Amino acid sequence: MAIRTAQERDIPRLLSLLTQVDMVHHRGRPDLFKGPATKYTDQQLQELLKDETRPIFVWTDENDTVMGYAFCIFQRHIKDNVMTDILTLYIDDLCVDESARGSHIGTQLYDHVLSFARKKGCYNVTLNVWAFNESALKFYQKRGLKAQKIGMETIL
Repeated sequence: MAIRTAQERDIPRLLSLLTQVDMVHHRGRPDLFKGPATKYTDQQLQELLKDETRPIFVWTDENDTVMGYAFCIFQRHIKDNVMTDILTLYIDDLCVDESARGSHIGTQLYDHVLSFARKKGCYNVTLNVWAFNESALKFYQKRGLKAQKIGMETIL
């Protein structure tokens, strides 16, 4: 069991896990999310793996099978009129294979992201959670995350 940077050979598993995430979102908001689908294509993942501003970490089992991932993005507001110039690591997506949930893989990935962000001099780590995804909300709240901003909508 290890956490490492994702590699090209991981793309098929990443696509499978991305579909699992999409289906969680599709079940919660079928009006917004297609299902089954993936956030990225094979080609887009190949490009992301080369982008140092968008690190991707994977949790692998003893057979080097990817059982979870964390897609991250460095963000910075340089010379912004309102925002301070801090370095943020944004967790764009964190997923654990549905067959392995509850085995602390998510916690290990999250802790790894925090450690990585500290080493890179980040001020904070941020992420977004859909309001319908109560299990994810509870997971992040249990780790001490608090709401930074709230997105709202009215359906017409």
